[in-house]
Amino acid sequence: MTQPFSLGIVPRYAEVDQQGVVFNGHYLTWFDEASTAFLDHLGVPLTDFTDWGLDVQVVHAEIDFLAPVRWRDGVRVETRCASIGTTSFALQFDVQRRDADGADVIAVSGRNVYVVVSTDDWAKREIPARLRTALTSVAGQGRNARDTGIDEGTVAP
Repeated sequence: MTQPFSLGIVPRYAEVDQQGVVFNGHYLTWFDEASTAFLDHLGVPLTDFTDWGLDVQVVHAEIDFLAPVRWRDGVRVETRCASIGTTSFALQFDVQRRDADGADVIAVSGRNVYVVVSTDDWAKREIPARLRTALTSVAGQGRNARDTGIDEGTVAP
């Protein structure tokens, strides 16, 4: 089994609120950065979408706060495909930080649902075969097949 994809981030001073923790809205920015890097990792960069006359739109976002992330904490945003449908797919994000004992702790969990759209009329389009293959690849997910949670019959909301 390979390691799940993750993007390293060091919280900047501007991302920390008066409570001394990363302000919740910044996690969506981190998820966006992680999704772009994840697609690059899978060999399907967003620039390819432009060539295909397509784009993706976030139609749903979730953030669950589990533990604080503070200024200068070293964190990783693990990213994997949670589900895939005909025109949409969902990515799962786990923001992990290392605690004082050296153990990785999931501080924030999130999920974004993306819909593939045409750049001509912004209507939904079927997920391109190359993207579907990349999103469902075991190697790209960094998990054993039974651990991916991807079910070809599952449609992202």
